[in-house]
Amino acid sequence: MNVLVDTSVWSLALRRPATHGSRETAELVELIREGRVAMIGAIRQEILSGIRASEQYRKLRDRLRAFSDESVDATDYEEAAMCFNRCRAKGLQGSNTDFLICAVSMQRKLAILTTDKDFAGFARVLGFELHAPR
Repeated sequence: MNVLVDTSVWSLALRRPATHGSRETAELVELIREGRVAMIGAIRQEILSGIRASEQYRKLRDRLRAFSDESVDATDYEEAAMCFNRCRAKGLQGSNTDFLICAVSMQRKLAILTTDKDFAGFARVLGFELHAPR
């Protein structure tokens, strides 16, 4: 099964050198070796946002270009809105990007690798799979 890697994990691996020893970073490296990493444009945008130095931005952008985006269409956004509504009804809050990640995961049968604890609650309500580091 391919794995949709959340911004939180990419950020650990690419923007915070002190955390290269984390389980999630090691798992990302293994998933890359196995060719099992999935990406969407919204995650790519989050990773690249806020980088002040143009050269650092270009280097990171170029590294991320190795990963093609899953195509996202109207049904994914509709499903994301439904995910938002279902979670909100259970008292769970999240961002539009979080729920788009959930929707893409569910629609394409992709597990999610994340360090964001909110996704555990989303998974309980929505039923998608979280990928645990090995």
